[in-house]
Amino acid sequence: METNINLTFDEMWDKIIACDHTYDGQFYTAVKTTKIYCRPSCKSRKPKKINVDFYDDIHMVELAGFRACKRCQPEVEHSPHTQLIKNVTAFLIKEYKQQLTLQDIANNVGISPFYLERLFKQETAETPRSYLEKIRIDKAIHLLKSTDWTMLAICYDIGFQSPSNFYKVFRRMNNCSPTEYRNLHK
Repeated sequence: METNINLTFDEMWDKIIACDHTYDGQFYTAVKTTKIYCRPSCKSRKPKKINVDFYDDIHMVELAGFRACKRCQPEVEHSPHTQLIKNVTAFLIKEYKQQLTLQDIANNVGISPFYLERLFKQETAETPRSYLEKIRIDKAIHLLKSTDWTMLAICYDIGFQSPSNFYKVFRRMNNCSPTEYRNLHK
């Protein structure tokens, strides 16, 4: 099933293999053989790729006949601000290519920039900017592995405004340059 956050099947698969909590609430992993669905960050044993479907809505996955995982409890909202944070993360995932300011993000969810940053950091342990950078670097990694695009093309395609910032953020998150990463993972 296609999600509304513009991730391919392989990108979503990579997120569940990495147990990436960044995408919790954005999509759910449904295992056809066990009829169980999980969060992307679930630590349970990973299923075979052919036995997996992805859903972007918890109600759709339950209507399809799947039950919630008892380990990660995807049906439980852990905070009163979960929906707001989910809306912010969905906006960041959809609009990662755009030049976004904190004010743009705050306007999208209807709260002040100061309150958004404080609440987002409280709920996710990172700022909206660092979260956006992580999304962009995840996309860069996918492009480095799956295309032969130049570093400059990748830099601008994923939303960075300057190559120097792209290289700096990539190195900070991966301890290597994009070129070194591509050479290591080809």
